[in-house]
Amino acid sequence: MHFDAIGRVPGDPILGLMEAYGADSNPNKFDLGVGVYKDALGLTPILASVKLAEQRLVDSQATKTYIGGHGDAVFGRLINELVLGADSSLIQEKRAGATQTPGGTGALRLSADFIAQCLPGRGVWLSNPTWPIHETIFATAGLKVSHYPYVDADNRLDFEAMLATLSQIPKGDVVLLHACCHNPTGFDLSHEQWRQVLDVVRSRNLLPLIDFAYQGFGDGLEQDAWAVRLFAQALPEMLVTSSCSKNFGLYRDRTGALIVCAADAEKLVDIRSQLANIARNLWSTPPDHGAAVVATILGDAQLKSLWADEVQAMRLRIALLRNGLLEALEPHGLRERFAHIGVQRGMFSYTGLTPGQVKHLRERHSVYMVGTGRANVAGIDATRLGLLAEAIADVCK
Repeated sequence: MHFDAIGRVPGDPILGLMEAYGADSNPNKFDLGVGVYKDALGLTPILASVKLAEQRLVDSQATKTYIGGHGDAVFGRLINELVLGADSSLIQEKRAGATQTPGGTGALRLSADFIAQCLPGRGVWLSNPTWPIHETIFATAGLKVSHYPYVDADNRLDFEAMLATLSQIPKGDVVLLHACCHNPTGFDLSHEQWRQVLDVVRSRNLLPLIDFAYQGFGDGLEQDAWAVRLFAQALPEMLVTSSCSKNFGLYRDRTGALIVCAADAEKLVDIRSQLANIARNLWSTPPDHGAAVVATILGDAQLKSLWADEVQAMRLRIALLRNGLLEALEPHGLRERFAHIGVQRGMFSYTGLTPGQVKHLRERHSVYMVGTGRANVAGIDATRLGLLAEAIADVCK
């Protein structure tokens, strides 16, 4: 038979956690594994701004025809401004363009194929650790994947080791950097550290690929774009992947973009022709609905203001959960041990818990998180922080 030799591959570990959590009958279970934002009721809500935009689209959209290789032009223009700044000189000089993709993951795959096809021989450098899909996306595109240090054995940002490795990367290679809310660790670089990374990138003539999946979840919509804009103004060329999954709550609508910054407007046209050709063979044209929602929100002052308030509320809730967990750990003498949770940014925390402790948390207390100790802070129930702290204290004895 044709399919007899086809074997079975292991399932995604995070999706497996979802299944195990769903089958757990413990009413006090915690889902800290899957990377989605949850509100106080444990739900991943549709934002009010998104609902209003969708209703407007229902009333006004007149067609479901294709939207072209680069996607919705209005979405592209507005996401460019959101990421690079409305007053960006790159936009004014027509040196930056956004290609719409099926989510941030699609933007990463498009960038991987672009590098493989148009920049042959370039290696890609990822942080250790990084989002696991980074590894497979670039490897599947046939690129050589290497790593630079990011977190040491003591669960601290090891910037010196990171900088030392970046300084030895072969000239011309691609370095993937997390703009903010580093996944999976939650450790972000300071402004001064970003400047030092920029100096190395410039001196080694590296091509930065900045993954910007959590704009607004770190310190704010504008603040989180600081490093991206620093690099865009200082370097002639760079790539940025942008995701609307988290900050617009459009997880299943798969809305993202690959933004290219080129040395001049003419070269940008060349690059975008290549991206459209590559995208044609990946997904032909991207899905429209999520991009139309984003364009509607960003193009309307009232909706944009409402959306910005909703993003801020999500960010502040995550920050409160971080501080609340530290306070709940204090009676157990563990606040100092887990103080890094309060320093980290975004949805995720590299807790420092060992795989064995994570296993015991799941088996003894129905607390589900990734085996590396990465926890989705946004999944914590604020009314049960004491219970979670007790569970952590139990496995840390």
